[in-house]
Amino acid sequence: MTNKLNPLARLFEYFFSEKTRNKIENIFLILALISFFIHLTIIYLLKLEFITLTTNTELLSNPISAIYTPFSFILIYEVYLLIFYLPRSFTTYLTKQYEIITLIIIRRLFKDFSNLELSSDWFSIHADLQFTYDLIASVLLYYLIYLFIKQAKKMKKKTVDIVPNIQRFIQKKKVIALALVPVFFCLAMNTLWNWSVGILSNSNLGSYVSVNNLFFDEFFTILILVDVVLLLISFFYTDQFYKIIRNSGFIISTILLRMSFGVSGLMSTVLILTAVVFGLAIIAIHNKYEQNI
Repeated sequence: MTNKLNPLARLFEYFFSEKTRNKIENIFLILALISFFIHLTIIYLLKLEFITLTTNTELLSNPISAIYTPFSFILIYEVYLLIFYLPRSFTTYLTKQYEIITLIIIRRLFKDFSNLELSSDWFSIHADLQFTYDLIASVLLYYLIYLFIKQAKKMKKKTVDIVPNIQRFIQKKKVIALALVPVFFCLAMNTLWNWSVGILSNSNLGSYVSVNNLFFDEFFTILILVDVVLLLISFFYTDQFYKIIRNSGFIISTILLRMSFGVSGLMSTVLILTAVVFGLAIIAIHNKYEQNI
């Protein structure tokens, strides 16, 4: 049995060891820095009319917009961390999803700085309203994630029974995590290609909204499918009602996050906040169950 698991263990160690994670983190930090300076340079070259582009994008109109690009690399790294933490626990896995959606909003804030119109008609201007929604949402999400992590730590204090079952479940999650690596890579490459073609052809595909739709929209759809598979596998290891409801609730939370990519404006912000509040309520009630069982 051990020999059969060795190839899987070696492959998992290659992609998901702390050493590999540190290397990938350093690579993405370097890429983020380089991309920031490249983006900033292009903006100033356009301003000084040293170069001209046929495409007209908001991301090249204001130096503050340059922060959007390094944040994109940080987000891709966060997606890797999401897969990295998948075998550990449902709660850590969901926490990373919440952190990713919060970073998407923060990234959008940097982009929206260039569209702000400082006037007395603030609440009648769409771009200013969206900025206000995102600003409030980012603070609320920051606090909600703190509360969620706090509840998750309470849950970790009771993890001693059925260790063999837990180990088998973790092995299956490792297989799923490994399967997600090529999916993530192909999706990222496809997004980069489509966005580049969109920019060169001066189509809407090059806009910042499309980047979210092309990558995170599809990626969260994949996460929903992964969550359902994990839920079905978990039935082999537990029949406790409150744990099944917890895992099902986490899937509903992910679906709400996925739905937020299909709408814009206030509705998108409301769906994101609802998803995190729902996840927080589920884990808080789950912990109450554990205290009384």
